[in-house]
Amino acid sequence: MRVVSIVPSLTEAVALTAPSLLAGATDYCTHPAGLDVPRVGGSKYPDLPAVLALKPDLVLMNEEENRLSDAEALRAAGVAVHVTFPLTVDQALAQLSELMQLLGHPDPAWLADARRAWADLPDLPRREAVIPVWRRPWIVLGSGTFAGDVLDRLGITNVFGTSPERYPRPALGEMTAPLIVFPDEPYLFTLNDGPECFPSTPYVLVSGRHLTWHGPSLAQAPRVLAEQLLSVRDRS
Repeated sequence: MRVVSIVPSLTEAVALTAPSLLAGATDYCTHPAGLDVPRVGGSKYPDLPAVLALKPDLVLMNEEENRLSDAEALRAAGVAVHVTFPLTVDQALAQLSELMQLLGHPDPAWLADARRAWADLPDLPRREAVIPVWRRPWIVLGSGTFAGDVLDRLGITNVFGTSPERYPRPALGEMTAPLIVFPDEPYLFTLNDGPECFPSTPYVLVSGRHLTWHGPSLAQAPRVLAEQLLSVRDRS
């Protein structure tokens, strides 16, 4: 089987489990380190001729990260497409197991580690927070998101978690909460880019990969995110 993945987290899952199957990946597939496979552009705008030139038996996609039109074009070209769309940690773990079955592999050790990690979570204080994922314009986590479920399990109540939208675009003045959680992807929030807009609000910087990727990083995510969520920078 030849597999092309245009989802970074699934690329990592295949590369760590069945590396001989991985025939191509996107420019944003950064894990595992040193991954040496042909690149096929970005997740939102993959180079479909480059994908087809790799003669894949299967292309891995995600409903949120990739475009429906690209999935339809690949299917029209006779390529099998497998699409994931987990909205919770439990769904992510189940869909990863389904992917392993599709690849003809038993569940790998990293998946077992991830199940154990999420079954035995650290006891963190419950706090309300706003979670921006983009700026210019500001976009925040709303309802029904994988990252929102991750944070909820780690003690973060999303202020916009009951919004009818999955990714609301509030005005800056509406983004009020006792805490702001800044991930470093998809937007690269840093100490100097983001927190300055909330001069009196405590905040934390967290790993976007551990917050949003549904792959092997799930095994380390509870520990990594818990440590970061406890490292609150008080602005008072």
